[in-house]
Amino acid sequence: MSHFKCFHVLSVFALFTTLGNLNASAQEVKKIFVIAMENHNWTQPANQFGPGVQQIYNNPNAPFINSLVKGTASANVNGSTVNISQQVAYATAYHNVLATPSGNNPHIHPSEPSYIWAEAGDYFGVLNDNDPYSARGPTNQNTSLHLSTFLTKAGKTWRSYQEDIDLTSKDGQIINLPLPQNQWTVPLTSFFGVFGSGVNEYNGSKQYFYAAKHNPMVFFTDTNGGNNSTPANPLSSHYAPLQQLTTNLANNTVADYNWITPDQYNDMHTPLREGYKGLTGDAAEIRQGDDFLSRIIPVIMASDAYKNHGAIIIWFDESEPNGLADDNADDFNHTIPEIVISPLAHANIKGTPYASPLNYTHSSDLRTMQEIFHVGPLLGDAANAIDLSDLFATGTVPKKP
Repeated sequence: MSHFKCFHVLSVFALFTTLGNLNASAQEVKKIFVIAMENHNWTQPANQFGPGVQQIYNNPNAPFINSLVKGTASANVNGSTVNISQQVAYATAYHNVLATPSGNNPHIHPSEPSYIWAEAGDYFGVLNDNDPYSARGPTNQNTSLHLSTFLTKAGKTWRSYQEDIDLTSKDGQIINLPLPQNQWTVPLTSFFGVFGSGVNEYNGSKQYFYAAKHNPMVFFTDTNGGNNSTPANPLSSHYAPLQQLTTNLANNTVADYNWITPDQYNDMHTPLREGYKGLTGDAAEIRQGDDFLSRIIPVIMASDAYKNHGAIIIWFDESEPNGLADDNADDFNHTIPEIVISPLAHANIKGTPYASPLNYTHSSDLRTMQEIFHVGPLLGDAANAIDLSDLFATGTVPKKP
C-alpha cells in the first residue's frame, strides 16, 4: 500500500473516533484549507447539463461534490463506510464578484482578477490572465494591503500549495518527482507539457499544467519576493509542490492559512487530451475535478490540523455563461459553488447539510479569513460584505478582525 493510501486509511479512522467529542459551538476556527476550483456555476438558468459549460449541482459527472451536499458523502475506512456530510454546509446564493440581480454591473473576468480579489478585496484593474511579471503586460501589485501580508505581520503562517511546480528535470524533460525543499522557487511563470516519466497522482495522465493566474499570493511583491524565480528568493518556502501537503499534514506542519490549487486538469478548467473515463469536453473537466476532491479532502480531514478547529473551503473562481447567446453570467440567476467542510460547520438539518440562502461573494470569504485570524483593517470590498458565519456553528467565526 502506498504511503498516501496508508496515511489516508489510518488517519481517517483516527478522525472519526475523535470527532464526536468536539463541542463545535465552544470553539473558533483556527486552520483553513482553501481548495481553488475553476469556471463552473453551481446553478444556472438553462442548459444545465447540455453542451458547453454545465452546472455542478445535480450533475452526474460530479458525484462526490453532490454527495457532500446531499448528505451521502462517505470515506471508506478498512472496509467500513463513514458519512462525512455531517460536517458539511454550503451556499445556495454565492455570486460572482460585483454581480447584481440584473447583471448590470462591472464584469470581473477572466480568472486572475478573482484570485487577486480573494487576497485583497479588489482586482486593481486587472482584466487578463497574465503572469505577474509578464513581458506582454505585468500584473504584479506593490501594495501590502492584502491578506497574506496581514497574516505574516500578525505572526500567522500561510502557504500556497500548487500542483506541478518544483518538479525534477531529467534529460531535458520534467518528471513527476518533487525537488528537495532547498530547490523550491516562487512559481512566477505558467507552464505546461508532458512528463518524461511518471503520471499525475489524481488523474493518471502524463500531462501537467501550472497556471500562475490561479495562485493569488504570487501577484504581490511582498509575498512573491520580486521577479526572482530562483531558490534564492526569500519567499520560496511559502510555495510548495502539492505533494508536500500530505507530508505536512502527517507531520502537523501545515500553515494557519493554506491555499491549494490543483493543476488545470484537476481544477475543472481543462479536459485532458486523451479524455477521462470515457468523457470529453466539459463533462471530462468536471469529473477530473470531482475525482481530485474525492481523494484529497479525506486526507485533509484525517489530519490533526483539521480535527483541531480546521475548515476546508471548496471555492470556485467565477461564474460562466451557460452557452446561450443572451446569457449574463453576472446576474443572480447564476450561482457559484461554495462548500464548507469542518467539525465546526453549521449542524445538519434533519440529516442533510445546511444550505445557506445568504448572498455571498469572494469578499465574504476574505472578510471571514480576516475575522478568523484577527487581522485588519478589512480589505477593499470585504468591508461591504457579510461573512460566512452562517455556514459555521454559532461562535466559531469571530465577528471582528
